Amino acid sequence: MIIDIYVWIAFIAFVILMLTLDLGVFHRKSHVVKIKEALAWSAVWISLALVFNYGIYFFMGKEKALEFLTGYLIEKSLSIDNLFVFIMLFSFFDVKPIYQHKVLFWGILGALILRAIFIFAGVALISKFHWIIYIFGIFLVYTGIKMVFSKDEKMEPDKNPLVRAFKKFFPVTDRMHEGNFFVKLNGKTFATPLFVVLLVVEFTDLIFAVDSIPAILAISTDPFIIFTSNVFAILGLRALYFALAGITQYFHYLKYGLSAILVFVGVKMVIVDFYKIPIVFSLLTILGILVVSVLLSVLFPQKKQLIQ
Repeated sequence: MIIDIYVWIAFIAFVILMLTLDLGVFHRKSHVVKIKEALAWSAVWISLALVFNYGIYFFMGKEKALEFLTGYLIEKSLSIDNLFVFIMLFSFFDVKPIYQHKVLFWGILGALILRAIFIFAGVALISKFHWIIYIFGIFLVYTGIKMVFSKDEKMEPDKNPLVRAFKKFFPVTDRMHEGNFFVKLNGKTFATPLFVVLLVVEFTDLIFAVDSIPAILAISTDPFIIFTSNVFAILGLRALYFALAGITQYFHYLKYGLSAILVFVGVKMVIVDFYKIPIVFSLLTILGILVVSVLLSVLFPQKKQLIQ
């Protein structure tokens, strides 16, 4: 138990250190994140995740290492959906590229806290009420099928219930004010539209967590494995956004790939008491689905892209 506590403390300290270095050293001044910088940071986060994965293999064994890698892959692939939302959100509020990193940093910090709550609540529920795993499984299958048939809806953040409630109790300015979340005007504190964007980012992650946490619970019920794989996927999301923001629109088959992944892990949860799908098979299936969906997007581009 003491060793477990030390491991948790060491990992959380590592996360705090990386976040401090990120915002306090490497991105102390707001600037436009170029694709070269974004790709470099993406490589850093992926490399750290793989090194950590090796550490799990060395200290905790092959099974736990495979659970981490599969969970990381699921969270990483599902988080790509967040990128589409971020792109639309920044476009709607006309957030300049120079301020986008700041919003994503604080948004991801909040996401880490929310995910931790979701993870421990989910593990506790499954441990006490095993039948809940069937509910999670059915929900994922339903979500996956719904994703295939759902049409892209126009984003209207102003109609978001959290934003509407916030504006009722707190005044909001009509301009960004150089990247500040709050400003003082005539002795009164106002929130800026940039803070409203941050609220919507947090709300969006909360919605995505409802899908992603049950999905990873199909792979492992070890809180440490679930939390660490989530953390590495989320920490790398910001860099991934700047690296892929300009090309995510071309991965039009990815939506169907993510749908297939949700259905697969949902079925895995539903049949767990009758047949436990090997973790290696799960990893290869998820990886295969992602590769096929990306390849199909490249080989069969949408017609409107051909015209451009």
